[in-house]
Amino acid sequence: MSTNPSHRALLRDRSQAQHMPPMDTSQPPIPPRTAAERYDLDDQVGFLLRRATQRHLSIFAEGITDLTPTQFAALAKLCALGAVSQNALGRATAMDAATIKGVVDRLRNKSLVASAPDPEDQRRVLLKPTAEGWALYEELAAAAEQITKDTLAPLNEAEQTIFALLLKKLI
Repeated sequence: MSTNPSHRALLRDRSQAQHMPPMDTSQPPIPPRTAAERYDLDDQVGFLLRRATQRHLSIFAEGITDLTPTQFAALAKLCALGAVSQNALGRATAMDAATIKGVVDRLRNKSLVASAPDPEDQRRVLLKPTAEGWALYEELAAAAEQITKDTLAPLNEAEQTIFALLLKKLI
């Protein structure tokens, strides 16, 4: 056996090479990509939800011209719940205090909502739909249903069900 140091290094390198997997030289190595290089806005859930919301709002504006979507939501929920506080209505419609106040003020200005002191707690004010509010809600409910159908029209019935379930899971 040779005692030449360079020969021993060569034998050691050969021994280590036997335990290493063969190198694939058919494809050049792909350098790792940065987050900025991987990021594609068109594939981001927030962007897609915003685009879907914009589409829905456009369909809504064509189908219901008397109220904004937030005004209709507040009126619909108020008709479903009956007399409730402004705070409770805001929670039920997922609107913050400032937003629901503005929405209620506009509905009140249209004579669609009335307010009265809570008989159980005079410090609290309860909101309820007026007769005009009920009549408008009953008139617009079918249009609102059609807006939902039109919004979901690109999906088949099974996809519509799954889509609604997945959205509810996210919230």
